[in-house]
Amino acid sequence: MLVRDIMSSPAVTVRRTASIRRAIRLLHGHDIAAAPVLDDAGRLVGLVSELDLLRGEFQPGPGTTADPSPAASAPPPGEVWQVMTHAVITVTETTDVTTAIDLLVGKQIKSLPVLAGQEVVGMVGCRDLMGVLARPDEELCEEVVAALRDHYPHGPFWAVTVRDGVAELRPAAGDVPDPGSDDALAAHVTDMLARAVPGVVRVRWLR
Repeated sequence: MLVRDIMSSPAVTVRRTASIRRAIRLLHGHDIAAAPVLDDAGRLVGLVSELDLLRGEFQPGPGTTADPSPAASAPPPGEVWQVMTHAVITVTETTDVTTAIDLLVGKQIKSLPVLAGQEVVGMVGCRDLMGVLARPDEELCEEVVAALRDHYPHGPFWAVTVRDGVAELRPAAGDVPDPGSDDALAAHVTDMLARAVPGVVRVRWLR
């Protein structure tokens, strides 16, 4: 499965000179955890997250600290460029989803901008991945059946069940031999379903 199959597109972006409050309203209004930051030419220059935008926005209440630091009384940042992350990790539309997951986990981040050349075309993050895995098995089963019908309109035919995202294919009686006897066909079907039906995590062949 590729990033383009599950990314959120178009990406919600923010300008580097946007005010902090404008960016907060943007993320909150779209229910997103982070947004790519663009310069005046539309080029990616950073990423701003919810945590970045919360920096300095709240002051401690009276009596909560006996010795407030000088930073606590300083004015909070005013524009996005002051709080954004400048070194941005990105992926492309054709990056494999497993690579994106490795980046999210390894770098301990929640979102990755998706680039087509220099243009930001989407975002992929934990919410997108969770959304794919949360799809009901019944819905996945219908899409697996439809994909098999589209790719093999004249057969072979399989009975399909989906359990926890695993598609189980059983040859229709008298239609095809043991799938283990045709490794090329099994590999093609497995690859096709992984690309065609987001949420199918693997294919299991039954006799």
